Amino acid sequence: MTTYDDRASLTDLTTTAERVRRSVESVIEGKPEVVRLSLTVLLAEGHLLIEDVPGVGKTMLAKALARSIDCSVRRIQFTPDLLPSDITGVSIFDQQRRDFEFKPGAIFAQIVIGDEINRASPKTQSALLESMEERQVTIDGHTYELPDPFMVVATQNPVEMEGTYPLPEAQRDRFMARVSIGYPSADAELRMLDVHGGIPPLDDLQPVAHAHDIVKLIDAVRTVHVAEAVRRYAVELVAATRSHPDLRLGASPRATLHLLRAAKASAALSGRDYCLPDDVQALAVPVLAHRLLPTAQAQLNRRTAEQVVLEILQQTPVPTANGGAQVQPQHHPGRPVYGRPQSGVRRV
Repeated sequence: MTTYDDRASLTDLTTTAERVRRSVESVIEGKPEVVRLSLTVLLAEGHLLIEDVPGVGKTMLAKALARSIDCSVRRIQFTPDLLPSDITGVSIFDQQRRDFEFKPGAIFAQIVIGDEINRASPKTQSALLESMEERQVTIDGHTYELPDPFMVVATQNPVEMEGTYPLPEAQRDRFMARVSIGYPSADAELRMLDVHGGIPPLDDLQPVAHAHDIVKLIDAVRTVHVAEAVRRYAVELVAATRSHPDLRLGASPRATLHLLRAAKASAALSGRDYCLPDDVQALAVPVLAHRLLPTAQAQLNRRTAEQVVLEILQQTPVPTANGGAQVQPQHHPGRPVYGRPQSGVRRV
């Protein structure tokens, strides 16, 4: 049941998120949609993969988000000689105590920045699998819980192949969303020269939210209501990727869960305590595309995973208010009712 406290938490969420957004945008010029997606992933308890060409601000975005929140931050520079124990930690024998003592690795932070993640070997990349999915690390038979909140923000360069190792499918599937920053507009690049030409803006960036505030906001996101028709819509979108002729690997059930969580966070950032089909549509490409593998023929035809997801959005019927069976629960008065459309298909 939605209570007054839930609504107050939602108000706090939009206020706090707005402060963090303004803080990050003071460093990242002209990319509000990228900053919003980063906040969405943070509040949805996911991990973010930033993939783009060199010099567009991938690491800057990750560091600006981390510095805007008063929490523990660790940065890992992925290199071919990086070992899994450098990430997870290692047990060292203490001569005085005559016992092994665990030395935590860089993963034991609330926000972990993995720079150029595809430069490390697959063995080292796999050290992140348990921590990203289960938020824990197992070393020598002992399990250590990671702090809360916990988020991995990784960057990679998609155009440089020499000395890199492509992320395996299992690794990509653990990232909730992938975002490409892209080149700034001429005006944004001109403002960047003014801001970054003197003192680096990260030096003056101060935290505008605390870690315990983010934990409360994550709890508020969990209370966002999702009607059955909207959940079914998300399932149909993901299921369509598994049978599309241009794809040899579709999205996993984890992708469905990530899509729904991200949609709830997006709705909360918009000041709503319920999800709309628009929330699912807006996040379908960043949440699903990086998990898909096009067929060889699709690659020859220059068909990208993003294009396939957009095509699926066009072909999948969207639930409309007061259409089909009524699914609105009695304890959520005033919320839209979503069901299957009786006839026709509304295009995205």
